[in-house]
Amino acid sequence: MFNRFRTAIQAGEFLITAEISPPKGGDPAHMLAMASTLKQRVHGVNITDGSRAVMRMSSLAACVLLQRQGIEPICQFTCRDRNRIGLQADLLGAHVLGLQNILALTGDPVKAGDHPKARAVFDLESVRLLTLITKLNGGQDWNDQPLPDGGTDLLAGAAVDPQLPSWSALAKRFERKVAAGAQFFQSQMITDFDRFHTFMTDIAQDHGKPVLAGIFLLKSAKNAEFINRYVPGVHIPQSTIDRLAQAKHPLEEGVAIAAEQVQLAQELCQGVHLMAIKREDLVPHILDRAGIAPLPPLATALPPLSAPTPALA
Repeated sequence: MFNRFRTAIQAGEFLITAEISPPKGGDPAHMLAMASTLKQRVHGVNITDGSRAVMRMSSLAACVLLQRQGIEPICQFTCRDRNRIGLQADLLGAHVLGLQNILALTGDPVKAGDHPKARAVFDLESVRLLTLITKLNGGQDWNDQPLPDGGTDLLAGAAVDPQLPSWSALAKRFERKVAAGAQFFQSQMITDFDRFHTFMTDIAQDHGKPVLAGIFLLKSAKNAEFINRYVPGVHIPQSTIDRLAQAKHPLEEGVAIAAEQVQLAQELCQGVHLMAIKREDLVPHILDRAGIAPLPPLATALPPLSAPTPALA
């Protein structure tokens, strides 16, 4: 099966991904409408897996829906809600459904979400989840026992936060994820590009894995102040907040700021991960302002398949 995201990584292209939350309910229409605006603009669409511990449709099911619409998904997997048996079962399921791109995450604490009395699992965390994916790709389960019905072909990625206060802890965690099998990294929201540059040169550069800078669409000064107040580890500069506050059209100014950050990222790393919560339709506008051209149609990019894909009932 052709994997546009994997092919772009191997070709050294500037990677573009965007994030969408699955529906909080049984109707995926809004999610699909937002995702449709990203066709030919991104290499992959991340579907979150219980982000902030808020209950939503499973990432696995939502990714299948996107795939049916011709949109390449990146399926997030968190360790919060499943033990190693459940994680392996779902990863095998993702493989057979053709969902090759996996972002391995530990997951937000249960108390942060809308079901604070739920029991967290955390049988594994992100590094061991990456190790698990590597084992499945090699035809073995977590216990190093062979998989009699064949292994998987999953492209595992991981998250990184270049703005962690402890530089040594950041370096150690990044190196452990690379060793465990991470093939790409998507960063948390970047607000300090000087520090991000240092991270790229001092830590990431020697490992040869693509890093996608997290770019967040700020919709207003109030939105930026809220993030500063409630999102740990994020500090949006006062100059950015003032710029939004003084703008006649704050949302348009937010698009301009995000586009400028995309241009900064082009000089520093191999891609961007765009987060435009509830306004994913503005991602193409951000890319246009940043001078990023649409991707070529898949019809011209698809190589011939080496074998037919089994039909699913």
